[in-house]
Amino acid sequence: MQPVLEINTPDGFDLWPVAEAEPFGFLPLSGELSPAEVGTAVMRIAGCNDIDPDGDRPPRPSDPLDSFLHGLLTFDNLFAAGGLRVTDNSTGITFLPGCCDGLEDWRDWYRLVDGGGLLGFGHDPVSPVAERFGDTIRLTVNAEQSDSPGIELSVTELRHLLTGAERDLADFLALAADWVLQHLPGHWAPVTAALARALDLPALAVPPEQ
Repeated sequence: MQPVLEINTPDGFDLWPVAEAEPFGFLPLSGELSPAEVGTAVMRIAGCNDIDPDGDRPPRPSDPLDSFLHGLLTFDNLFAAGGLRVTDNSTGITFLPGCCDGLEDWRDWYRLVDGGGLLGFGHDPVSPVAERFGDTIRLTVNAEQSDSPGIELSVTELRHLLTGAERDLADFLALAADWVLQHLPGHWAPVTAALARALDLPALAVPPEQ
């Protein structure tokens, strides 16, 4: 299980260095990313929330950097396109986040651990679904297909995988905090707090040591 961001790199982005990425591919988040990959992840999360203000939010600043970060720093409910990707190494079957999935909701998976019956992550034409049957979790790649491939694991295994996913997210947040200090030093506190909210993690208290 890996926390992943769906990547869509805008043309001509030049506010900070980013890595080349396959459009609509997935970038796994962890503490092992390169600085350019961290820049890509921060760009993507900010971009997901780069929406013109309505009457309830302050006007968009004129400075290009502040303008791009405006949604990230002013929205109460942030969105980070992606989710949790699960791969069965024995079969090669991969369960991908759906179109309605976001990393800000990754803790919803604990509903299955705690006894919930079903989680849906998208809609037609591709509808990934996770269901609990007793002590078994079944991940259906596409519930729109009667013969869809799937992955089965125990509730205990899912709990273990979720612990690993949270560790990967926390390691990424620590790495991103160091990246923000290097590339956006004047925005460290608000940007790192926003990233933590977008990933449903506790905010970092102090900047990393230089």
